[in-house]
Amino acid sequence: MSRPLSPRTAAKIEAATRAQQRAMVPHHQAWVAANAGSGKTHVLTGRILRLLLSGAKPESLVALTYTRAAAAEMSARLLNDMRLWMRLEDRALWEALQSRFGFEKRDEALLRRARRLFADVIETPEGLAIQTIHSFCQRLLQRFPLEAGIAPNFELLDEAAAEEIYRRVQRRLFARPADYGLSKALEIIT
Repeated sequence: MSRPLSPRTAAKIEAATRAQQRAMVPHHQAWVAANAGSGKTHVLTGRILRLLLSGAKPESLVALTYTRAAAAEMSARLLNDMRLWMRLEDRALWEALQSRFGFEKRDEALLRRARRLFADVIETPEGLAIQTIHSFCQRLLQRFPLEAGIAPNFELLDEAAAEEIYRRVQRRLFARPADYGLSKALEIIT
């Protein structure tokens, strides 16, 4: 059996919940920065869900993360929430939406939109764009190579190829530093 929370702790939790709910409101600008495990993914997925509930098209949203694992986690949470909403009874769905987003007045149109989100996302050709910064940049470069000043059919280097190029350049520099104007720099380093 757990102990009841102190009034001070309960107030802190309630304030944090309200702050998270405010960060999810579509017309608010929000910057989310916090420690690991503090609820960033919860807030970001909530914001995406609120945007979708307010009428944003799935293809109009982009969520960028640092890692593939974070992108996969965010996608899974979003799809799980939408899948659950599709199956809940009206009362349970309203309670879930109210608890997560702080809605005050029951809205039947909102309930219908919540039930439809999963199908809308699944029917979107590319789904929700939740990806790493690297994959987003790669996709952008693939779509606009000439504007970026690169060859249209460029290929990304894998780690092994990049490491080999690095070693080759390093060998050339250290073998003939004067050819590259690096004699003085190497004297300072060594």
